[in-house]
Amino acid sequence: MTMSAGWYLRRLSRMGPREVGGRVGDAVRRRRWRSGLPDCPAVTGARFTAVLPAGTIAAVPADAAKRLLADADRLMAGHVEFFGVDRDDLVDPDWWYDPKTGRRAPWGYAFGVPYRNEEVVGDIKQIWEPSRHQYLTRLAAAYAVTGNERYAERVAEHLRSWWSANAPLRGVHWTSGIELGIRLLSWVWIRRLLEGWPGAAGLFEDNPVAHHQIWHHQRWLAAFPSRGSSANNHVVAEAAGQFAASCAFAWFPASARWRADALRSLERHLRANTFGSGLNRELATEYHGLVLELGLAAVAEADTAGVPVPASVRMVLLGMTDALAAVVDNRLRPPRQGDADDGHGLVLDGAGTDRWASLLATGDAVFGRLDWWPEVTATDVRTPLLTALIRPGTGPRPPAPDTHPSRPVPLPRQLRPLPDSGLPDADTDTDTDSTTPLPRQPHDRADTGPDSPLRPVPDAGPRPAIPPARAVDAVSGTPVRAVVGTRPRGITSPAAWLRRGARRGGRVVGSVVAGLRTGGEGGRTGPAPALSRPVSRPGHFPDAGLTVLRGPEEIWCRCDGGPHGFLSIAAHAHADALSVEVRHDGVDVLADPGTYCYHGQPEWRQYFRSTLGHNTLELDGADQSVSGGPFLWTRHARSRVLAVDTTDGGVSRWCAEHDGYRGSVHRRRVELNAARRELRVVDAVRGPRRAVRLAFHLGPAIASDLEGNRAALTWTRDGEERSAVLELPGRLSWRAHRGETGPPLGWYSPGFGRKEPATTLVGTGFTGGAEELTTVLGFGG
Repeated sequence: MTMSAGWYLRRLSRMGPREVGGRVGDAVRRRRWRSGLPDCPAVTGARFTAVLPAGTIAAVPADAAKRLLADADRLMAGHVEFFGVDRDDLVDPDWWYDPKTGRRAPWGYAFGVPYRNEEVVGDIKQIWEPSRHQYLTRLAAAYAVTGNERYAERVAEHLRSWWSANAPLRGVHWTSGIELGIRLLSWVWIRRLLEGWPGAAGLFEDNPVAHHQIWHHQRWLAAFPSRGSSANNHVVAEAAGQFAASCAFAWFPASARWRADALRSLERHLRANTFGSGLNRELATEYHGLVLELGLAAVAEADTAGVPVPASVRMVLLGMTDALAAVVDNRLRPPRQGDADDGHGLVLDGAGTDRWASLLATGDAVFGRLDWWPEVTATDVRTPLLTALIRPGTGPRPPAPDTHPSRPVPLPRQLRPLPDSGLPDADTDTDTDSTTPLPRQPHDRADTGPDSPLRPVPDAGPRPAIPPARAVDAVSGTPVRAVVGTRPRGITSPAAWLRRGARRGGRVVGSVVAGLRTGGEGGRTGPAPALSRPVSRPGHFPDAGLTVLRGPEEIWCRCDGGPHGFLSIAAHAHADALSVEVRHDGVDVLADPGTYCYHGQPEWRQYFRSTLGHNTLELDGADQSVSGGPFLWTRHARSRVLAVDTTDGGVSRWCAEHDGYRGSVHRRRVELNAARRELRVVDAVRGPRRAVRLAFHLGPAIASDLEGNRAALTWTRDGEERSAVLELPGRLSWRAHRGETGPPLGWYSPGFGRKEPATTLVGTGFTGGAEELTTVLGFGG
């Protein structure tokens, strides 16, 4: 995909002056770097001391080790699958080859390679993925588990091959900071897992080629951080990789400076990328997992190296872990919200390992599980290895007052009419683009423009000091007892400390993240912060606008009433305002179709992020938000939750609206009746008469029989036949679509690069005024 001049103008319009200035500086630096490559400083007496504690490998569960070794043996035979493409060339890989298109990326100065252009380069994701070297961390883990040197020798062979083929600043592997950051983290773990192999020091500590590569990776990351409107998960990966390498490979004169700068960046951007409730601000669940993995890995490196970490880092990771535990369904599957590209921060496990169970197991070991957490019975390799390195840390200054409570705010149970919604009147042609100020809501991110003072701006510099504040109740604002100060006597682990903190007060104290400040590496330390964890399972996250309704027989329903996305470009957002996602015992019934692709297939990229591609309502054939490119939204729909009640049993309710369509407001109510095992969705559009399409995407396991406005749904779960009936609005004309390509409709993407046909029910007609469209999903007994 070649970016047009129009795209560059649209992209520029989403930047503020500080970001523009930074990018101009980057451009000047890239031109200067073209003229010559500095030599890596000489390294003498290098040692690697960031090893696993004795006995750690013995703690790896046998079934997890079995999965790892089966995967490692496939890799040794050259077989691997990346994004739906089966490869058999991994015995001697061509690092620049894309097997999907058959193209090979060109050689040349890195910043001159048009890596977004599939016609020239090929599918860049297929080229980049092997060079993250996460398949090599699996081979290295296989060596650590078995002691079989053939795994270690293959790792060494491939690293030497990559280093030889990818000189600094030459080719596509030096174009993206996230790739360099993740690659550095992989190298740290490869060296750690090869400890005990006689060739380990010769591959790393005593190898000038390795020194050269590690130094140039860190020099690159120090010079070209993701900034401004691009400071999303990429900048976290860059900081985590830089920090890990400068801790474990602290062999260079600049190592201490790189480490301190990376830690400051990591702390800052972990907070900026995370809501106070603990959910990731990109509102793309897989990136929540990626950022959490990277953060935990960075803390492990800090503790291993004895580098003090701001307590706010641990608190963000704690909040993210609790939030993940809160939103998963009974099969430990989180929402399928926003973009997903199967990206991982640290891979030590074989195929078939449950990523989300692994993260929750790690969270349990590091922070301690709460009573309401779902049970995790699956095993993995990464948890015992990673948590063996993590030790208790010191705390920051006291937290600021909470602004994003981690406990759901109870709103009125009755969903009474709210005529003054605060959104534009339907009979006015108000320009509701992202520069138009609208009334702020508790969950709004205020991304009203690239220079909004309310929007987190990564390049804005230090903020004023926040004075200490007493812990307050998240709802009433009154002071409550909190767990503060140093670790109590008799508490010997961070997990026990946090468990005790969560249970002593009996109430939620407030946000685990908002307002925490610290001086970073070498900065001031003080008493531990007020600990705040939900005493019951949250169902509503006001800042993120995400609500989960739960019913009997493991009925799970996610409702989306939050911000469109993160920062001014909302790169990984979908036009899915007010969409719902419904599962029954972990089976997708009303599914979020997923992502499928990023580059090279614009019609598919557009479909999977479109309004029609989600379980919501489309007006006049247009998306709610306006796209300016595959990772760029130039106009953001504004959503707000009007009422919510996630009480267990009885009837759970949610109501929200958005202003994405000029002159109209779409409002949706959702009610889950536990006694009836019934979900009711009511849509209304306030405004003039307009063409409407209402879509419901069925999961790939669901068979449907549509007659008129009634669809009989059937599927099988664990050998049992299950069923449901979907009663659709009779005022619309309904048609089933499956596997259509002109244009795309009726597809489900189980993972990046993979798609399969699935049934989509689409109702067409007209709506406006006070008319309502009612859909009822009733589950069989």
